[in-house]
Amino acid sequence: MARAERLFPGGVNSPVRAFRAVGGTPRVIDRALGALVWDVDGNELIDYVGSWGPMILGHAHPAVVAAITEAAASGTSYGAPNRHEVELAELITDAMPSIERLRFVSSGTEAAMSAIRLARAATRRDGIVKMAGGYHGHADALLVEPGSGAIGMPASAGVTAGAARDTLVAPFNDLGEVERLLVVHEVAAVIVEPVAANMGVVPPAPGYLKGLRHLTSRHGSLLIFDEVITGFRVARGGAAARHGVTPDLTVLGKIIGGGLPVGAYGGRADLIRLVAPEGPVYQAGTLSGNPLAMAAGAATLRELTPEVYTRLEEAGSALESGLTDAADAAGASVRISRVGSLLTAFVDDFPSFFHAMLGAGIMLPPSQHEAWFVSAAHRDDQLDATVRAARDAFRAAPAEDR
Repeated sequence: MARAERLFPGGVNSPVRAFRAVGGTPRVIDRALGALVWDVDGNELIDYVGSWGPMILGHAHPAVVAAITEAAASGTSYGAPNRHEVELAELITDAMPSIERLRFVSSGTEAAMSAIRLARAATRRDGIVKMAGGYHGHADALLVEPGSGAIGMPASAGVTAGAARDTLVAPFNDLGEVERLLVVHEVAAVIVEPVAANMGVVPPAPGYLKGLRHLTSRHGSLLIFDEVITGFRVARGGAAARHGVTPDLTVLGKIIGGGLPVGAYGGRADLIRLVAPEGPVYQAGTLSGNPLAMAAGAATLRELTPEVYTRLEEAGSALESGLTDAADAAGASVRISRVGSLLTAFVDDFPSFFHAMLGAGIMLPPSQHEAWFVSAAHRDDQLDATVRAARDAFRAAPAEDR
């Protein structure tokens, strides 16, 4: 880390990895397999970061490794069409009927940015509504979260007021405020994480997503589901399938790359026809449709059988109930929020809890506001070990935190 800090801001290549929210020194990972990672000091850790979501099958799954190895032997990038991108796109469109056509990119940020551009072109409107606490990547227009109902204000240095002025913010699960914004402003699209996962896991209130679908249709705006985290995670068809709501556009990432960099945006065929070279909305990328990422993603999606989703639900439920019982036994003030294999434990003193768990061999996301990712590789004994560690961590908390 000392060497890394001389090279990278904070010693990391993405901010949350720096442990600033919890203190201490980040673990430098050497290798990973299944539900386990090992740091460069040889410590074995049960992993609930899972590369922030892509490792739904666990690390180094044999089918994914084999697909990457085979693809790499034929070249790592072409800058030209390849069969792997067609195969992955067919798997995605088969699983998500609302995605009739799509375009691959290299990150979730790029996918969300492109979907917004497309929505503005399709509606000939400028306004965008996002939800407070929702994260859609670090594109300038989406780095906005000033509070309920406000006109966009930059949430990062270097983002101009002009770039953010057309972004409006409403509280998550507040249909009334979204309706007010749609009445007052010319809104191209409402973009939402259908299950919020960047302010801790927060499920949509009953009727919320269907309400967004109704409001956007009534006011001539598009509905964009950011399923970078939830896509193929909370169901094979994503949150749209789990909640029975059809968005106009969907943003994907994480799992569809099988652990390699990827993103995609797709939706109704008439909208995607507006993207160059068929239409006037320009978007391009040298590594878009990279054969290694496409092969890894396709291998992952082929492994996501109904039995895998049953196991993910069972594992998530077992962890939720175990953590709840552990907190109750310790008299700790903890709230567990879960949707499928996404989970957050809201703890009063999260930094202390985090380090107690890390010391017990459990690697959690180093922020209270991130989701834990349960994989199909998490065994029952590993879930039990996690609950035992949590029970001890809750019991060790100061009395005022219980």
